Amino acid sequence: MIWLILHKKQTNRLRNGKTAPKMNSDPIEQKQLQLRLAELQSEHRDLDDVISRISHHMPVDQLQIQRLKKRKLALKDEITKIENLLLPDIIA
Repeated sequence: MIWLILHKKQTNRLRNGKTAPKMNSDPIEQKQLQLRLAELQSEHRDLDDVISRISHHMPVDQLQIQRLKKRKLALKDEITKIENLLLPDIIA
């Protein structure tokens, strides 16, 4: 019995030691998460294009590029969180 409890605790932990988010079983919430994920991925791709275009034009505004890259990184973090909610990490 104790082994089962410990095993459950271990399987809910991520590699960094934090607890894995639980998957939403509500289909409406899943659909909302999927829509939000698509929006974020689209914005992430758009930012990549904007950064590329800005960096090829002279003079290059390094501050603006830095801000865009920071926003892009924040988007990637949020994308990863939503993907983890939709696709839980199954430890074999």
